[in-house]
Amino acid sequence: MAVWTAFFTVGLAFSSATFWLYLLSINLPSLPENPQLRNESVELRFPTNLEDLTDLAEVLQDYKANHYGYVMLLFCSAYLYKQTFAIPGSVFMNLLGGALFGIWYAFPLCCLLTAIGASFCYLLSHVCGRAVVMKYFSRRIQPLQKKVEDNLDSLFFFLLFLRLFPMSPNWFLNISSPIIGVPLLQFFLSVLIGLMPYNFICIQTGSILSSVTSLSEIITTDVMLRLAGTAAVALLPGLAFRKYKRRVKSD
Repeated sequence: MAVWTAFFTVGLAFSSATFWLYLLSINLPSLPENPQLRNESVELRFPTNLEDLTDLAEVLQDYKANHYGYVMLLFCSAYLYKQTFAIPGSVFMNLLGGALFGIWYAFPLCCLLTAIGASFCYLLSHVCGRAVVMKYFSRRIQPLQKKVEDNLDSLFFFLLFLRLFPMSPNWFLNISSPIIGVPLLQFFLSVLIGLMPYNFICIQTGSILSSVTSLSEIITTDVMLRLAGTAAVALLPGLAFRKYKRRVKSD
């Protein structure tokens, strides 16, 4: 697929998804306790700071009490939108999930939405992203592809390491994975499991959103070190398997 054809296809998908979110946002049902409330008086937008996030959470809490299904549909659609098109700001969606639904409901929900949305991004890249990725990211693709080829025997553990390691750019892994031959099932599971620690930290913080004053309180140096340590542990089974396979071959 040519570059401009790929851009057009992605643009069409993006426009359609944006229009769907717009329809949801302008068709909010009225609250029973305030039937005079009009949809246009409530401005829904993606938060870009903690103040916006707190205000949005308060508005959606009011709606959730009376229109739970609608708020759930709106939240899931917005979450998948960000993940599918690799839009930064997943931390705010996790925080919002924790604030709206609590830890033990939001945690599995956000983990599943993360994996599904990343898989949508994978499929979009698979269908029309090769030309774009190879044109603009070829230098970054080559070393990653070499790493994947070197770790084919333990590919899942390598993918898990990339997701657990806090410095790995998730958006790039999502768009490049189909190009370098990562199977969709392994991709999905590595996202689902590998981002669990990060999601849990954000969702746990979101459940006490009113006491958070800065994003720096969420991802601290201690948290980063723990995530890096977890990523290192994820590599151990793969390294052990490769060592065992070499020993078998040598025998």
